[in-house]
Amino acid sequence: MSAAPKTVLHAFVEAVVARDFVRARDQLHPEIDFRGMTPNRIWEASGPQEVEQALRTWIDNPERQVEHIAATDVTDIEDTMRAGWRVQGDGSGGPFVFEQQLYARERDGQLGWLRVMCTGPRPLGAEAARAVGGPRLRADDQHEPA
Repeated sequence: MSAAPKTVLHAFVEAVVARDFVRARDQLHPEIDFRGMTPNRIWEASGPQEVEQALRTWIDNPERQVEHIAATDVTDIEDTMRAGWRVQGDGSGGPFVFEQQLYARERDGQLGWLRVMCTGPRPLGAEAARAVGGPRLRADDQHEPA
């Protein structure tokens, strides 16, 4: 496996940020090797549809209102690329933020190997915003994926 071409990884991240999970799924190899870790669960998927379902579970959770998703920078680590996104919104416990970092490798022009690590929802208020590194993003802030 080699580093995923930026076009494939960028297309995947852009689709997730836009909450277009079908388009994100289309970037995945049919034999995707996927694992993810959230604070309370280890996730594995045996195909693109199962990866799509994991993304929907994380981002379209009915217990939370997602207000903004912003892509993080994409970087190369030899044959692997790192990317991710930061999600902000409101839930039963109040405003929150979580970040997911992913590591990807290409296979036959699609993402064939994917690992995702999630912080889990963290409380976000005036004091919490300073603790996570800055002011809260607003839904109208513009951020283009790298």
